Amino acid sequence: MSQALVTELMDRFEQVTSVSMGQDAVVIVPRDILLDVAGFLKEKNMDAPVACTVIDWLGKANARFEVVYQLRSTTQGYRLRMKTPLDSEDLVCPSLTEFWSGFNWQEREAYDMYGVVFEGHPDLRRILMYEEFSGHPLRKDYPKDKRQPLIRRKAVTNV
Repeated sequence: MSQALVTELMDRFEQVTSVSMGQDAVVIVPRDILLDVAGFLKEKNMDAPVACTVIDWLGKANARFEVVYQLRSTTQGYRLRMKTPLDSEDLVCPSLTEFWSGFNWQEREAYDMYGVVFEGHPDLRRILMYEEFSGHPLRKDYPKDKRQPLIRRKAVTNV
């Protein structure tokens, strides 16, 4: 069933390409049309945001990073994975929280761990690491023995 959606998606957006990954429908969506594709998928009952993450392809000549969105249709019973390639020099991707609010914290985590800036996100700030943390620890080139500044927290008093 999801293959029909992929075909319709590729017919409507010429820049979208399909990749075979077992039973999952996977499409490559360029960053400049991501919001248009997301709006189209929302209209096609892709109503459940499952996951948002980033893949770091260290050593890849171009498009080192990929933002990956997994969507599911609860009414149709199929799922779709969207991948948006990003160059390491331009880690900006449109936020899909206007279509699926469930991506809010997942985009924040991707920002925190990989450094991808989600343009239009309502509250883009670190979610796992403290604000003074330097770098993005899930990048493959992050030094495993890097020392971070010790930040003292204010004492909390019982109210």
